[in-house]
Amino acid sequence: MLQKIQETASFLQSKMTSSPKIGIILGTGLGNLVTQITDKLEIPYELIPNFPVSTVEGHSGKLIFGKLGNVEVLAMQGRFHYYEGYDMKAVTFPVRVMKALGIETLLVSNASGGVNPSFEIGDLMIITDHINLFPEHPLRGNNIAELGTRFPDMSEAYDKKLIAKAKQIAANHNIKVVEGVYVGTTGPTFETPAEYKYFRIIGGDTIGMSTVPEVIVANHAGIKCFGISIVTDLGVPGKIVEVSHEEVQKIGNSVQPFMTLIMKELIAE
Repeated sequence: MLQKIQETASFLQSKMTSSPKIGIILGTGLGNLVTQITDKLEIPYELIPNFPVSTVEGHSGKLIFGKLGNVEVLAMQGRFHYYEGYDMKAVTFPVRVMKALGIETLLVSNASGGVNPSFEIGDLMIITDHINLFPEHPLRGNNIAELGTRFPDMSEAYDKKLIAKAKQIAANHNIKVVEGVYVGTTGPTFETPAEYKYFRIIGGDTIGMSTVPEVIVANHAGIKCFGISIVTDLGVPGKIVEVSHEEVQKIGNSVQPFMTLIMKELIAE
């Protein structure tokens, strides 16, 4: 693992002309933030040693170095999912590489299904906590001491200071944001009505098929995290309708300018 991380990091360092401290992972239908990045160097995943390749529509599959505003960033346009057949080591491998490249703060975004009855389609939810329902834990197996401690603390998986700043930015621009707990599940099926009910009972506000493994590994590596979720469908009794991946992308595209604004200003701060 260490050898692979170093090999990939060395390859990327040979291409880099900047030293970003902020990493961004963009999920389904949320790739347009990269249009705001200037001085871009784009590297397709298939050209990066040891990198998996994204197989999901709406995930471009590029690593992008550049500037968002005046701040140097490293962005993943498209992520990897457990349901694609990758194990958790592969899903979270890019986070390990980010750490090796000097990333100190990670911003993650995703599309999700809302189970909080007060949520509406198109809401932006700042993630305050998560529940991990993936059957494989990304830290399972021998712990590599150089990467982090055996039993990492997760009491503040999502950085409270970053959350407070993001809420202030949203208020300054009159952007409606909600807060809540994100439940990470395997997918790729969308949930049944009974599952939606179960996720609400156990304390969830939204459900999705990503983010949790990456945030666990980032915390293990000592990287601060901020997460934002676009509510693209509702699993609330009386509001459940048939949902498709295309619909999820469409809703994501319509709301992402607001998410982009929050992310951009948060990075600037």
